[in-house]
Amino acid sequence: MEFQDRCDTIYNLICDENYVPMKAKEIAMLLNIQRVDRNELNKVLTALVNQGMIIRSTGGRYIKSGYKIVGDYERSGNFGFVVSDDKKLKSDIFIPQGKDLGAVTGHKVVAEITGFSTRGNSPEGIITEIIGHKNDPGVDVLALIKAFGVPTDFPGKVINQAAKVAKPVSDADMAGRVDFRDVMMVTIDGEDAKDLDDAVSVSYDGTNYKLGVYIADVANYVQENSALDKEAYKRGTSVYLVDRVIPMLPHTLSNGICSLNAKEDRLAMCCIMTVAPTGDIIDYDICEGVVNVNFRMNYSDVSAILEGDEELAKQYEEVTPMFYHMQTLSEILRNKRRRRGGIDFNISETKFVLDDEGNIVDIKPYFRDVASLIIEDFMLAANETVAEDFFWKESAFLYRVHGVPDADKVRDLKTLVGRFGYVLKGDSAAMHPKEFAKMLDNIKGKEEETLISKITLRTMQQAKYNSENLGHFGLAAKYYCHFTSPIRRYPDLLIHRIIKDHLRGRYDEARHEHFASLMEVIATSTSKTERRAEELEREVDKHKKVQYMHRFLGDEFEGIISSVTSFGMFVELSNGVDGLVHISTLGDDYYTYDENNYELVGDITGKRYVLGQRVNVRLASVNEDLGYIDFELLY
Repeated sequence: MEFQDRCDTIYNLICDENYVPMKAKEIAMLLNIQRVDRNELNKVLTALVNQGMIIRSTGGRYIKSGYKIVGDYERSGNFGFVVSDDKKLKSDIFIPQGKDLGAVTGHKVVAEITGFSTRGNSPEGIITEIIGHKNDPGVDVLALIKAFGVPTDFPGKVINQAAKVAKPVSDADMAGRVDFRDVMMVTIDGEDAKDLDDAVSVSYDGTNYKLGVYIADVANYVQENSALDKEAYKRGTSVYLVDRVIPMLPHTLSNGICSLNAKEDRLAMCCIMTVAPTGDIIDYDICEGVVNVNFRMNYSDVSAILEGDEELAKQYEEVTPMFYHMQTLSEILRNKRRRRGGIDFNISETKFVLDDEGNIVDIKPYFRDVASLIIEDFMLAANETVAEDFFWKESAFLYRVHGVPDADKVRDLKTLVGRFGYVLKGDSAAMHPKEFAKMLDNIKGKEEETLISKITLRTMQQAKYNSENLGHFGLAAKYYCHFTSPIRRYPDLLIHRIIKDHLRGRYDEARHEHFASLMEVIATSTSKTERRAEELEREVDKHKKVQYMHRFLGDEFEGIISSVTSFGMFVELSNGVDGLVHISTLGDDYYTYDENNYELVGDITGKRYVLGQRVNVRLASVNEDLGYIDFELLY
């Protein structure tokens, strides 16, 4: 291994999110570096210190230079210290006088470690930002955003560029495009959505359906290598949190000229598909177009119309017949996907109800309604169609791939579902998605449906982006990509650029080589930013659930055992909140964990606590700092 490769390996270790400050000896033990090679390790560490990439404490521990810490500031005499929100960092950060930006006790701050204090082995740093007082509304979420390194404010250059390109659609903009402005179409989104990046139309000729999917032409406004493009790439995706959205693009674009707002001319990338009664797409056209959406609809109203709301149907009588065609076509497409083995997870999402000040007043489970399923089915159809078309064009491309589940996880799942009387057939190492789909069909409407669906989802690999077409296991799709959300996902924007080059005759060998050279890097980067966004969203949800439950200390609830471990069992309430019943609180017996059957068994009584069992609990304690909820079992 070359010296630079050794440097990269050690630096990547120190930058890893799970790394804690270590001495050279500890790093050597972790990496299994033999004693005879320790001198080479010391040379690498010294080189990294000299380059300013890492810092060595007086006690000999190494940490990344410029490490960002988010935490609470506390003043003590003429100096202060920061207590990190990240509990993996055990030491407080010493802040010398004059390095605190004027922070006072109780401020939530961002601190940067600059070295280690001469007073001891504790890290020393400076405060680089005051987020606000920890008790102020919204500061808790903003602190998590900072801790995850998600950028919020756009640089001035990006804002200015967005303002310059966000001009009304002109005749010159529409030249050479297919004019769809006389086609009846709608957007269907959540009631609070402002970045409307897809519109749909459906017509029926008595035999086949014509499905139009019209996607905001973001690539027309965000040019490759521009300041806008670089910022979008850095962010990778919009982030949707409980009380705010952190957009990938400035609002001038995401909520303005790129958003397919009703009654306004907009540029679009279009996928027009002819769908047979079998669900097969027998013809399609991918083109640049101009659209003018007739109605801005929301999921609730469209679902209500399809469920028989006569008043709403009359209000939208121009498009109500199309909604019924949409529902029929959606079912056709979904049934085709089921026949080939596509897996449909019917899992509730958590819906937070906020008051006018952004405080959570309720948490409710939320299931996809019929209108949500319609849009989902139409977007899947467009994504598959585009991916297959460009696969056969042998174009450089970015696919959305989903691998086969790990065999050990599948074997565990077989055992778990067997406890409920269900069978998952097939070889654990080469399971066809159809077997998962059959099993999930069998549990529909059963009390254990949500639990088994969640466990099955945890068995699956994470989907990611790849320059190779490796297929999508969960959808049982040979070809799949992300084409339908360029306002909020960078991969979709990249794909639009590739499509445009093909449509305009610019895709030559040089462009092929250009895009091919970018794919692996972009695939890796956008997969990482997607994971970062998902982790932040989960962390904020968890934090808000804990915060909300604090008011119910001592109250009793009914829940279901969602997980059993050697140290206790997790109980999930109907609103999606879960907490731990620690094994030490089970005072009626001494319980042993049976790892083969995922249950706790009383040594004397033989009493069993098993996955899926309904239990009554009392909320015993809540720790907002650590994000813990503890329940006590009611016998």
